[in-house]
Amino acid sequence: MMAWRFPAGLVAAALILPAIAAAPGARGDDSESSGPDPAALRASVHEELTGRWYPATLDRKVGGFHQNLARDWTPLPDDNKFLVYQARMVWTAAAFAEFEPSRRKEFLGHARHGVEFLDSTMRDHEHGGFHWSLNARGEVDPKLGDEKHVYGIAFVIYGASKAHAVGGDERALRVARDAFDWLEAHAHDAERGGYFEALRRDGTAITEYDPKAPIADRQDRLGVYYGFKSMNSHIHMLEALAELARVDDRPIVRERLREVFLIVRDKIAVEPGALNLYLTRDWRAIPAHNSFGHDVETAFLLVEAAEVLGEPNDETTWSVARSLVDHALDWGWDEANGGFHDKGDSFASGPLDTTKVWWTQAEGLNALAVMDHRFGRETDRYANALGKQWDFIRTRMLDSEFGGWFAETDRDGNRIGDGFKASQWKANYHTSRALMNVARILQP
Repeated sequence: MMAWRFPAGLVAAALILPAIAAAPGARGDDSESSGPDPAALRASVHEELTGRWYPATLDRKVGGFHQNLARDWTPLPDDNKFLVYQARMVWTAAAFAEFEPSRRKEFLGHARHGVEFLDSTMRDHEHGGFHWSLNARGEVDPKLGDEKHVYGIAFVIYGASKAHAVGGDERALRVARDAFDWLEAHAHDAERGGYFEALRRDGTAITEYDPKAPIADRQDRLGVYYGFKSMNSHIHMLEALAELARVDDRPIVRERLREVFLIVRDKIAVEPGALNLYLTRDWRAIPAHNSFGHDVETAFLLVEAAEVLGEPNDETTWSVARSLVDHALDWGWDEANGGFHDKGDSFASGPLDTTKVWWTQAEGLNALAVMDHRFGRETDRYANALGKQWDFIRTRMLDSEFGGWFAETDRDGNRIGDGFKASQWKANYHTSRALMNVARILQP
């Protein structure tokens, strides 16, 4: 692998946090370590996004983006139009327009195409908010149910905010604000803080838990039991609110960002460096496994939110973020092969599931780069893991024949499944964000 140097500072337009570069103790220009080559990272994200995802996934007939792609990128029939996937595709297109100035106009066009679909089709024009899913023709389908979810609408805020930040589109800002305002009116828990998870189509929060009902009827569309709160929805509200706060100066937006930031940092994240997956309405933890991918992702999201809040060097935030990465390295890291396992117990000596999932590897790469940039003068632990993580991704997660990322491998890096490149849950935002962020950090 090629050697790389940490920059002394990053420009404000960089996709990674400006605060990370200026952090006290960050490694300076005179240090070198073996790790990923930023040119290789840029080439990887450039090749995948410009050669395969866009414009090939643009659905010119129904709108939005096609969701099912085979291993060789052949389009397959879509099962539905899924809000999370559609909004994530908007965010990635806008982020790449910012990252690669030579493709700015083209990728802003892709982002606007997606925002138009969110606004005109995924929006519920009768009850407000945004549909969780529609059929493949973009129609409300009783078979898909009428439940709405904070998790899905969070990504509308996230994607549309980014589209406005990069392109200045007023339609995108309106979509982001409307999504936030609808959640504020219907999903915010004014008494206990945070957000209710699932809502009926008219915006009524679903808070009843019936222990006598069949298990499938006790869970919402994200798999969270009705009446409870989840880590997953709140970390993605955190990233959405951080993105919105950059373009929407209303005091309520910053108030909600701080509220969710403190919930994630001080209630959901706990010693010795794990996240509570499920919680009661008043934030009491419910026993569950530890998800290493969410741990490392949340480490980055906390640092990002702190920067937006004007607290880039807050010691508590950095301590919690670092503990999440350290714990994942302690219990979920494969020292022999590289890569993070899927899940484990907070104190167990081995993982409960050794599957290596694509988004976990991408978020791990990002978090390791952030931690090494901040704490590289103190330890080479993160730099060593970063190099090994990129090697695992490059040799095992990336498809050398057709390009793109495999969805899963086993512990040794052998592909699991048919190698499909996209599904309603496998978009490109985890991978693209990680590659763009790390390329910025490592750029000489």
